[in-house]
Amino acid sequence: MAGRNIVYFDLETQRSLTDVGRAKDKLGMSVGVTYSTGDGEYRIYGEDEVDGLIDQLLKADLVVGWNHVEFDYPVLQAYTIVDLPSQTVNLDMMLELQEILGFRLKLDAAAKGSLGGEGKTADGLDALKWWQQHKKTGDLEPLMKIAEYCAYDVKVTKCVHEYAVEHGRLKYPDRAGHMQEVEVAWG
Repeated sequence: MAGRNIVYFDLETQRSLTDVGRAKDKLGMSVGVTYSTGDGEYRIYGEDEVDGLIDQLLKADLVVGWNHVEFDYPVLQAYTIVDLPSQTVNLDMMLELQEILGFRLKLDAAAKGSLGGEGKTADGLDALKWWQQHKKTGDLEPLMKIAEYCAYDVKVTKCVHEYAVEHGRLKYPDRAGHMQEVEVAWG
């Protein structure tokens, strides 16, 4: 991984899939967050800065996310003519694990199993409520909550990826709460 610009990425939306008849390109981005190993910093993008986000993803040596290829990229497609999945090099950890496990593992489960700790600080429904509060009042505090939540998810994604690269496996609790392991080759 040394020397490569890995960009960890997540975004939150303005609407739910139910609100838009499951049309991901109609969800709208409220906040996008990246962490770049190339510059060692987090970046927070609002909807009016989406071009900068897309540019950063296109320039990355590797984009790492959790369900970003099937969820986040379709959201971003509403803002660009560039076909993001084919124009970027991606490691979608959730999709890779789904191939191996036969089911969709949640980021929270991989984080709790591999890293320990408390897991996520909120969920996407909280982010949608905060977006509505921001739109209704113009108050920036709910927008900052979305950015903080999204940045935390990017940090967790980064830590899960780094754990997997270092150990060649991830741990996760199964439905009965028993710890399981899955081997991965993401180095």
